[in-house]
Amino acid sequence: MSGAKNCPETPRQKMIGMMYLVLTAMLALNVSSDILNGFTMVDNSLHTTIESSELRNKNLYDEFSDLNRLNPGKVKEWLEQANLVRTKSDELYNYLQDFKVKIVKMTDKDEANDSAYVYQIIGKDNLDKGYDYAVNMGNGKILKSKIDEYKNFLVGFFQNNPTKQKMYQTIFSTDNKNGVPWIDATFEMMPLSAVVTILTKYQSDVRSSEAEVVQYLKGQTDVKDFRVNKITALVVPNTPYVLKGGKYSAQIVLSAVDSTKKPEYFVGGSKINEKGLYEIMCNKAGIFPYSGQIKIQGNDGEINSYPFKSEYVVGEPSATISNEDLNVVYRGIDNKFNISVPGIASENVNVRVNGGTIRKVGDRYIIRPTQDGEININVYATIEGKDQRMGGGAYRVKYIPDPKSFLQYTDAGGVIRQTQDETLTKRTLLSDNISIVASYGEDELIKANFNVTSFTMVSPNGMDDVRSSKFSSRMKSYINNLEGGDYLIIKNIKAVGPDGKTRTLSPIQIQI
Repeated sequence: MSGAKNCPETPRQKMIGMMYLVLTAMLALNVSSDILNGFTMVDNSLHTTIESSELRNKNLYDEFSDLNRLNPGKVKEWLEQANLVRTKSDELYNYLQDFKVKIVKMTDKDEANDSAYVYQIIGKDNLDKGYDYAVNMGNGKILKSKIDEYKNFLVGFFQNNPTKQKMYQTIFSTDNKNGVPWIDATFEMMPLSAVVTILTKYQSDVRSSEAEVVQYLKGQTDVKDFRVNKITALVVPNTPYVLKGGKYSAQIVLSAVDSTKKPEYFVGGSKINEKGLYEIMCNKAGIFPYSGQIKIQGNDGEINSYPFKSEYVVGEPSATISNEDLNVVYRGIDNKFNISVPGIASENVNVRVNGGTIRKVGDRYIIRPTQDGEININVYATIEGKDQRMGGGAYRVKYIPDPKSFLQYTDAGGVIRQTQDETLTKRTLLSDNISIVASYGEDELIKANFNVTSFTMVSPNGMDDVRSSKFSSRMKSYINNLEGGDYLIIKNIKAVGPDGKTRTLSPIQIQI
């Protein structure tokens, strides 16, 4: 201080110092003016970008609406989401615009312009009004909340796309900037032109993001479509073989069908029902070809036509009947038949018997005659809910063949044996296991049980013994009196089979 007093400035030095201060101030004013002009250029460029985005968005929404008009079943759901994106985007965009206008009006007052373009702002260098409106008046918190809400709304469309999520989280980030809260970093000591430009940048981001999400939603209308390089028509008949009097039925479809569109089906120039079900009564046997086309509207609104052709066969009614065991039917036993109708499922085959009973066991039919002479078997098929006779035939009824008579006994080894002419010991003949039976023997063709009702044993003196159904004590007494070399004769053997007929069987001769 003393030095300064000892060396006072000369008038020339004072003038130079004053000129330096003025020059410094002028340089500062020039830098500030250049920066402000730069904000004006950026803001104008952003408005140009916004106008382009809004034009693109309008075209997207128009295309979306046209697709919905052509195919509402597939597009409506996605168009509704796109309209929600438009509503949310407009809400944030308009709030940003209102935010800018109110700051400018606080600064320029009566001279303010509602458009809030930077080049129309008078107080571009104002450092207070943006902070005052955002922080002191609490509107910055509201803006931050709306930006965060919009950001989360966009992220919600891309749950399976982390890259897209991160992009929108970055574009609309309201996180702290180098430890400074987003509101302070955006509005504190910022020239009004900078604040307006930042808000315009958010508006541009809103419109660009809106366009990208709507384009994504528009693409979702075709996500589930099959990508094919050829579409052909197919004919799927219920069966290509039809019986005379029956109905031919076929489903006509596209091999790459879109369930939300309704094709039109034509056979021989005539339109059939909307489900593509072709039906025709078949009263004549033969092979019948047919052709037609399917017409369907494409995504471009044009009608596409796809031709097809097929054929069906009409046959005469027929049935296959086979007796599994014999070519005749016998009374009193189960006669097994295999019965089928070509082209008809077994559950739709119905068999009726005149003169007998019938029951189904597995895939076989068991038939028992109840009368002499012949029986008639008729086969029906259920077609289109109605029973149609497919064929049948008459079968002669016979009584089952006579069996053979046998003396049945148990040998020394405990084995049951049957004989008609054999040498046996008295001990074997006197056992409790001896009896007279009737059967077809080892070479039987059919199975039937017979009951021996009576027989007569001839005594050694040639006299007939008393008739009986089993060996009586008197018969065993005769046997006990026989000597070696004597013959025992069993005759007048009567047996009744399952058909109820009594038969007289051949005699049995046994040597002692």
